[in-house]
This record gives sequence, C-alpha cells and structure tokens, in this order.
Amino acid sequence: MPILAPETGTLIMQRVEELALISESNVGLTRRFATPEHRRANQLATQWMELAGMHVHEDAIGNVIGRYEGDEPLAPAIMLGSHLDTVVMAGKYDGMLGVLSGLACVEYLAANNRRLPYAIEVIGFADEEGVRYQSTFLGSRALTGELDTAMLELTDKDGISMSDALVAFGKDPSQLPTAIREPGSLAAFIEVHIEQGPVLEQQELGVGVVSAIAGATRMIATITGEAGHAGTVPMSLRRDALAAAAECILVIERLCSGPADLVGTVGRIVADPGAGNVISGQTEFSIDIRAADDSRRLQAVAEVVRELKKLCANRQLQIHIEEVHNAGSVECDTGLRRHIGDAVASCGLRTLELTSGAGHDTMVMAHIAPAGLIFVRCAGGISHNPAESIMASDAALGAEVMMQTVLNFSQQ
Repeated sequence: MPILAPETGTLIMQRVEELALISESNVGLTRRFATPEHRRANQLATQWMELAGMHVHEDAIGNVIGRYEGDEPLAPAIMLGSHLDTVVMAGKYDGMLGVLSGLACVEYLAANNRRLPYAIEVIGFADEEGVRYQSTFLGSRALTGELDTAMLELTDKDGISMSDALVAFGKDPSQLPTAIREPGSLAAFIEVHIEQGPVLEQQELGVGVVSAIAGATRMIATITGEAGHAGTVPMSLRRDALAAAAECILVIERLCSGPADLVGTVGRIVADPGAGNVISGQTEFSIDIRAADDSRRLQAVAEVVRELKKLCANRQLQIHIEEVHNAGSVECDTGLRRHIGDAVASCGLRTLELTSGAGHDTMVMAHIAPAGLIFVRCAGGISHNPAESIMASDAALGAEVMMQTVLNFSQQ
C-alpha cells in the first residue's frame, strides 16, 4: 500500500513546472552550471527544503543540500537526489525528478513526525550534464574528492574560466576541498531518474531497477588546416578542416556500429571562421563513446583516435584529441537493488532490472557509498528534448519506491 500522500505526483509535477520556468532561453529549457539560472534554481530548492523542516546549505561547488536529522544527531545520512542543471533545449524531468522525489520523502517523514536511524539528505547537484565546461559530474565529483582542480582553468564558449564563474557565483575555488564528504558520513545514495529510453514503456511498467550504468569517454577533437577563399582555392589544393571533420564523423559512426551496447556520438561541431565563403581553417567537434563493457569501450576509443589521426595525416592536416571525461561502468549496489526490488513489489508491480546507457551521478557516488538507481518511465523514451514527458502517477510511483527503499534500508 502506498504511504506517500495521494497528491504527491501532482505536487511533484507542479514543482517541475516551477523549475522549468528558470531557463536561459524562452525556447526549451537551458540551465547551466554557475549561472544566474543555477542560482535561482538553488534558491527555489532551498525554499522547498526549508519548508519541509530541513537544514539547508550550499557547498563550495554549488550543490544545494538539505538535511533531515535521524534519531541521533550527526547520524550517517542516506542521500537522495539528482541534478538541477540541464542540457541545452532540455526536457523538464531529467535530474529535477530525482531532487523532487527526495524532497517528497522528507515531507512524508516530517508530516508524520518520524525519524529514522539515519539522517536523510536531499541534494540538487550543481552540474551533471557538463554543458558549460564539457566536463560532467562536477557536483558529485566535488563530494567524492575526485574533482581535478586543473578543471578550474577550463573556459566556456564566452572565454569565462570555471574559476571565475565560481567566484561570480559567490564561491571561493580554494574552498572546494570543504565539499568532500568524510568517510562514513553517507550510508547510501539513492537516485530517481527518468529512464531516457523506451524499455519501461514497452514493458508497461512505471518503474525499474537499474543494475549497472555504462561507462563513457568524452573527447574534444580539434582539426587545424588552412583558411582560404571559397572561390579561388582549387579543391585539390585545399586543407579544409571542416571537410576532414565530416569524414571523421562518418568514421566514428562506422567504428561504433558493431556491438549492440557500443555507441558513438558527435553532438557538437564548430567551424572557424564560420563564414559561408571561407574554407574552414580550424574545426572542433565533440566525441562521446559509451558501452557497458569497459574493455569494449576503451578498444573503440583507441581505434577512433588511431583512425582519425591517420585520416588527418593523409589530408595533411593536424588533429589534437583531448580527453575531457572518462568514467568506467558501474554496477549498482546489490543490497540496494534488492531493497528497491522489494519496494517495487510492495507497490504490486513486477520487478524489472535494466542497464543505463546514460551516465548518472549514481556512478560517481558509488565510489564512496552503496548506490542505487530507480528508473521512471518516460513517454517514447524521449529525453534531452523539450518533448520529454512523464505521467503524474509515475512520478508518484518513483517517489513511493524511493521512500519504501529508504525504509527497507533503515530496517535492515
């Protein structure tokens, strides 16, 4: 039997709409790390957390964290949540659903004046998508102590360094180590997230248990040739960086089209100088390669790098490939998977385990605590798209399974 309030799904959906109004653009939803929109989202989340009776603080990277104490002050915490940043032209539910599901759990405990052996913390991670600096999981990496301070020198498309962005956001980059969680301070991490795929919908299930998350490698390739006049340089004498990039993209598609779980994507390309009557002298593009099997992924990365360098050498062009993200695949904690499965069964549903091709904060948090991930059905499996959609009943179900999992874990 459900224990959360009947209006939980409706309330989550209303809050999703409020967060979706905080966007850099009026078309779709865009909310990047350390921007004014990030600040407004944190303020709104803080308001909701405080109303739920939580003590709230914002750490040195900009994660917003609310804490509901357990039976004993300073007890280890079960952390619930997800991220508040988005991709460009995003949907409304990616990330936000997990934060609001955690909030609904605390509201249930507070409304019933109930304390658990563990404290409950709800977190809105500052950056998971990595849109602004092409480096994912800044928020969760800061908590685990895995944030490389060299990233502070990365610059965004406007030339603003991460360090300067943090200062403008009201943070002191030298204080980043204060965000690291002490060993033993977290008993578990649980995340609710939309599936971003079609499996649950095909199986006619509102929720699923994630067994593992695929590893991912992200790179930035920069090809340097020679700019020239589009009308006067013969085709045979051109050193066209954009034409080479186009050929590189097809090579990536070919090399990543073998095993079913291996995927390769070029999602961003920038040609310089970007004029219609000028041959591109330099072209930069992103490379994203993922697979559940790390050895398969790393083999594909090596093949892609080798083939792109060979291609550019044949065209008498230079290519520089920089790795900006490398995360190995992660298996979700077996104990939490069992608790989540029991929670799903308590809701009268069939338990389905599935893997995630998308990366999530869960895979970073698994380095310091048992971590579990609950998937919620989304329409058509569509995500990273304004058409992203879920049902209020599934939103309520995801929060219910999270709450039941917390109780199961607390009673073990």
